[in-house]
Amino acid sequence: MITATLLVSCPDARGLVARLSNFIWSHNGNIIHADHHRDQVRNCFLSRLEWELEGFLLPRESIGPAFSRLAEELDAAWQLSFSDQRRRLSIWVGKQNHCLLDLLWRRQAGELRAEIPLIISNHPELEGLARQYDVDFYHLPITPATKAQQEERELELLSEYQIDGVILAKYMQVLSAEFIARFPRVINIHHSFLPAFPGANPYQRAYERGVKLIGATAHYVTEELDAGPIITQEVIPVSHRDSVGDLVRKGRDAERAALSKAVYLHLENRVLAYGNRTVIFD
Repeated sequence: MITATLLVSCPDARGLVARLSNFIWSHNGNIIHADHHRDQVRNCFLSRLEWELEGFLLPRESIGPAFSRLAEELDAAWQLSFSDQRRRLSIWVGKQNHCLLDLLWRRQAGELRAEIPLIISNHPELEGLARQYDVDFYHLPITPATKAQQEERELELLSEYQIDGVILAKYMQVLSAEFIARFPRVINIHHSFLPAFPGANPYQRAYERGVKLIGATAHYVTEELDAGPIITQEVIPVSHRDSVGDLVRKGRDAERAALSKAVYLHLENRVLAYGNRTVIFD
């Protein structure tokens, strides 16, 4: 069964559920999932509607133009997607392989509805792993002197491979504001329970602080470091007996879980970002 999904955010008003549903009903659509949220503080309405395309009177290429007229009336931001579309992702990595392995395995197992044709790294160590999964690998070393040049090459590769989104799976490099402005569709995994311990060495700082929980946060990337809209978070208990190495070892499980779930939700069109927040229609 092929479905269409609309993600909508707009100023709150009376009758929005009826107006959105009526758009689908009026074209003989059968809604199979509907979820809505009202943010009273921000006077914002957010909605996810999914319906069957079989029997729908509008061809898929006409749905967007037809809905845009209603969206303009509602002053709405919106996204339209179809369940038979497979997005093309590029995974960016450093030397650590645990998040990359998890995503490649889940793609191979059919858990992630995506193609992964491209891996980019500033280190060469994981090229063999990419070959095992038949994914093209590019080693692009990053230094302060080469950063602008290498980011330009990365953008060329994203265009060449027709990439829809980038997953930073322990890439350990900060993307420039210029890069993000040109390619904003990036998800990152940070090895702490943000907003605690942003930036470098969070496990060391967590150990020094004596925390009893450590975590990992998957978020959309913005210009502000580790401050983009949060998609998922995972936590793991730790004790006074744990060393920094123990925190790193345990934290890897949280990192894998948070990132894979975030990528899954993103691919299933269940994440709606607004401002610096997200609604997860899970």
